[in-house]
Amino acid sequence: MDSIGFEHHDHSACMGGGMKTAEDVCTAKGLRLTKGRRRVLEILLQEHRAMGAYDILALMSDEGFAAQPPVVYRALEFLVTNGFVHKLEKLNAYIACAHPGDEHAPVFLICRGCETVAETSVSLNASLGAAAKSMGFEIETTVVEAEGLCPSCQRAAT
Repeated sequence: MDSIGFEHHDHSACMGGGMKTAEDVCTAKGLRLTKGRRRVLEILLQEHRAMGAYDILALMSDEGFAAQPPVVYRALEFLVTNGFVHKLEKLNAYIACAHPGDEHAPVFLICRGCETVAETSVSLNASLGAAAKSMGFEIETTVVEAEGLCPSCQRAAT
């Protein structure tokens, strides 16, 4: 068992499920999961942590993958647009979606100690959407990130 966010899980099932969902969604929507897009998603699923584009690029280069920054950024844009990856604004990094294929606007819990990230299934869309609607505002994207200390960092601090 490995950890994802602040919990333990079956990492191999998570990896296989994430890739299978991406493949199925791409097939259903007529999208191309190119070699570069596939490898970027695999890296994010394997690492289970927030990674910057240049961190991903370095791993791909170490593997002999002839990737340049624009290739990685285009792959990330595709993966974010199609819900397989999320961008974390606070960290200027990317993380594989914990619920690929599901329509959701996640809330991220980011540890300020170790920078571990957990994607929650808590949804603020209903109340936020109602507030926006009452003001005549149409929400296009939402990124909610909460910063604090994970259980491990809390234990280390005491």
